[in-house]
Amino acid sequence: MGIRVANVSKRFGDFRAVDDVSVDVDTGSLVALLGPSGSGKSTLLRLIAGLEEADAGRIWITGEEATERSVQERQVGFVFQHFALFKHRNVRRNVSFGLELRRWKPEAIRRRVDELLDLVHLRGYGNRYPSQLSGGQRQRVALARALAVQPRVLLLDEPFSALDAKVRKELRAWLRHLHDEMHVTTVIVTHDQEEAMEVADRIVVMNEGRVEQIGSPAEIYDHPASPFVMSFVGAVNELPSGSLPVRRDAVPPLPAEGRIFVRPHHVQVHATPQPGTVPARLRRLTHMGRDLQAELVLDSAEVVVAQFPREEVDYVNLKPGDRLHVISRQAHAFQPDYSI
Repeated sequence: MGIRVANVSKRFGDFRAVDDVSVDVDTGSLVALLGPSGSGKSTLLRLIAGLEEADAGRIWITGEEATERSVQERQVGFVFQHFALFKHRNVRRNVSFGLELRRWKPEAIRRRVDELLDLVHLRGYGNRYPSQLSGGQRQRVALARALAVQPRVLLLDEPFSALDAKVRKELRAWLRHLHDEMHVTTVIVTHDQEEAMEVADRIVVMNEGRVEQIGSPAEIYDHPASPFVMSFVGAVNELPSGSLPVRRDAVPPLPAEGRIFVRPHHVQVHATPQPGTVPARLRRLTHMGRDLQAELVLDSAEVVVAQFPREEVDYVNLKPGDRLHVISRQAHAFQPDYSI
């Protein structure tokens, strides 16, 4: 087991940041801690790293108990959100910092730094300073520095959140390829659902200091364990039961009362009435590249968002106020808050 967290809790005054959390991270896997701000994900990461001390519970790293060990003894690599590079040191000396502290010989440091600059695609940038790099390049330097000391595990605290969307997407793909090459046990904290789904083998969804669900990206999305997971991971319509018809052949029986959850891509939109559909008024149509997104108002005044390929509907002449007809392929309901 790469990392084991057992019944760990942490308070800051009256605020319970982490509440009796247990998580296992397999050796060589990449796990995402996903949740909104204040859910406890960064605190949990800092507890694993030894940057915070747990009030209760135990932590193991690569099979050895680390609960009472210092940050240095845990031998973890940590990458912060805002790079945390030394401005007065060039790229090479930023990457070599931990090796210098460990008194590696100069020739060994040179070889290790060259190897890492190749790994993060920054060969030729060694003499530049952080101010001369883009945000994405700086974060790759930070990652190389964390890997330099050959950590037992790698911990990333929202490493891409300070970057623009295009760079974030590029770095997510790069991180996944890097992990597949190195197989370092890795935990990444993020509040970005797409990021978690794209890079992680497994996702730990957190809310208010507790774990809501642990599973693969497909399990989390297709089989959410709670209304919170359903609404946080991916777009969803939350509607009164019975307001939007659902194809009978596609789902288990739904409750006559309470709430149901419907993904926008499960909403079918038709220009003319079809068996089982209900009318809806188009409020807004948004072009999202290949897909269209429609905001629709049902006769019950409920608003439904639908997302569908543009070839499914003759959208060219559609305008706000037009009448369409909708039905859902699938819906979810939950117990105990949403009785089935």
